[in-house]
Amino acid sequence: MKLKFWILTVLLSSLSWASLQELNAQTSPFKLAPLPYPANSLEKAIDAETMTIHHDKHHQAYVDNANKALDGKKVSMIELLKTASKQAPMIRNNIGGHWNHTFFWSVLSGKDEDNKIPEGLKKEIEAKWGAMDKFQAEFEKAGASQFGSGWAWLIRTSGGLEITATPNQDNPLMDVGEKRGWPILGADVWEHAYYLKYQNKRADYLKNFWKVVNWKKVDQYNQEAAKTKLP
Repeated sequence: MKLKFWILTVLLSSLSWASLQELNAQTSPFKLAPLPYPANSLEKAIDAETMTIHHDKHHQAYVDNANKALDGKKVSMIELLKTASKQAPMIRNNIGGHWNHTFFWSVLSGKDEDNKIPEGLKKEIEAKWGAMDKFQAEFEKAGASQFGSGWAWLIRTSGGLEITATPNQDNPLMDVGEKRGWPILGADVWEHAYYLKYQNKRADYLKNFWKVVNWKKVDQYNQEAAKTKLP
């Protein structure tokens, strides 16, 4: 019975971030879903201890603090993001942390078949940056040069694909963003995302990050974003 309940919980948690729209539609009080894969499945780039602490401690804290700050108020994730400039810092920071991490887990995978980029997305990236390695270098630069804590993003805007970075737990869906758009790939560059394995070598973490990118999910998000107006 316990095994059946665990399987059902995992299946439901996977559905909760099946699309950008479903992620954004989550309504408070928010809940932390289990990782969609074993914590040790990303060892090609991220160790199991980091994944466990990152998810079970850091992400859980964002969820708990967001719910505490909202104090029973019923509101969707996207409403809070698109009005971030009007929210109290505790709401903005913790809702951002919850959205960013939920998204982050979904664009990672240890499966070789997920780590291969679909041809259509690859061609679009190459058309924009000239080559995959040039795109990766620009993305790594955005993450490595983000002062202090933050995120590097590949986003879709009305003009096409762009690379950007945000501080703290901000993201490109927020109305405070320097460059707004639909995130289709994100890399967490807070120290807790890599320090146990890489210490202060953020650049090394970002180079290895590509080994566990779930390009199938990125491609899915890209196709969805191309058909969806920014809220």
